[in-house]
Amino acid sequence: MLFKQAVVLAAGEGERLRPFTASKPKVMIRVANKPILQYVVEALEQNGIRRILFVVGYKKEKIMDYFGDGADFDVEIDYVFQEHLLGTGDALKQAEAKTDERFLVLSGDNVIRPDTLSDSDLLEMTEEDGNAILIKAHKDISKCGVVTLKAGMVEDIIEKPRGDISNLVNTGIYAFGKDIFEVIEAELTSTLKTMILRGSSIKACETHGVWLDAVYPWNILRLNEIVLRTNPTEMEGKIERGVSIDGKVTIGKNSVIRANSYVKGPVIIGENCDIGPNACIFPSTSIANDTVIGAFTEIRNSVLMDGVKIGSFSSIHDSIFDTGSYVEGGFIARSEEADIEIGGEHHVVKIGALVGEYCEMGSNVIAHPGTIIGNRAKIKSMKELSGKIPDGCWVV
Repeated sequence: MLFKQAVVLAAGEGERLRPFTASKPKVMIRVANKPILQYVVEALEQNGIRRILFVVGYKKEKIMDYFGDGADFDVEIDYVFQEHLLGTGDALKQAEAKTDERFLVLSGDNVIRPDTLSDSDLLEMTEEDGNAILIKAHKDISKCGVVTLKAGMVEDIIEKPRGDISNLVNTGIYAFGKDIFEVIEAELTSTLKTMILRGSSIKACETHGVWLDAVYPWNILRLNEIVLRTNPTEMEGKIERGVSIDGKVTIGKNSVIRANSYVKGPVIIGENCDIGPNACIFPSTSIANDTVIGAFTEIRNSVLMDGVKIGSFSSIHDSIFDTGSYVEGGFIARSEEADIEIGGEHHVVKIGALVGEYCEMGSNVIAHPGTIIGNRAKIKSMKELSGKIPDGCWVV
């Protein structure tokens, strides 16, 4: 193993993922009941890289409280701080004093697996090989940096390209030597482009392993679906009489699946959850710890964070509920194609409801497809919701 250290960039906010990044950085959004950043840590550890330097900034205490010194994850974690979010190059610059002569750089906000790194020759890059970038073939290049190659070397990196230039994208994973700090600019991509213009060679290493990015809230559902496919089956909770379980299902400690409920995997249910009776949990659903799902409720292709409570006779499809949100009985979040505006961009996507943290909703509330409910909103019973409801809003 040529690399002993990795620098993980985890300072950003993820503004387009609001309301889910209002109180936490993008890297701490959970996919299949784990923060995105944890997948990066686990991939490094399983490839023998156990010294990790986090560059943190926005809501950094959320990261530091969860990961600590890394002992719980069999790694050693140290921290440096990016006070102002001035770009990925500036973030890496903050780590200069603590880096080895050779080190990896990874973005903390992409889900990766161990084979994302081991599937390529990136980890075998020597000092003589110089700097390198990990690339991957990708269907949707519209929000990515596209890499063009010449004889296995990077020819150019084009951000958010127009037209069919290449299907190879920059994963935000690099192998660098200390010389990178002599030329570093605000952004790493512009740094690499400048190096190429000056005659430096940047090797391209291609991976066929998992690399998943969440740019918009509905991307969380897609990531969750893909990760759940590879989750193991584990049954640690209590299963009452008449319960039917089909496919890959994980049930955590002290959770109860009550009588006559139906769970069809892939599904993950955390610890201390109470599901049913007569509830139906359908594929691609993640239910985090301390969550309660009432009787005769169905959940399909959705992500429920810690401490969510869903009342009886509810129906929730293609939706996300952030930590601590509560709805009384009869809540409906059906999914259809909807036009959603984020950051001035309009997207037509099939989606249910996107619900922020600690919302409170009464009984028989209907959320039309694409409804975004801000954090700590309070909504009275018998309301129909659509569009965007701001943080802290009361709907009476």
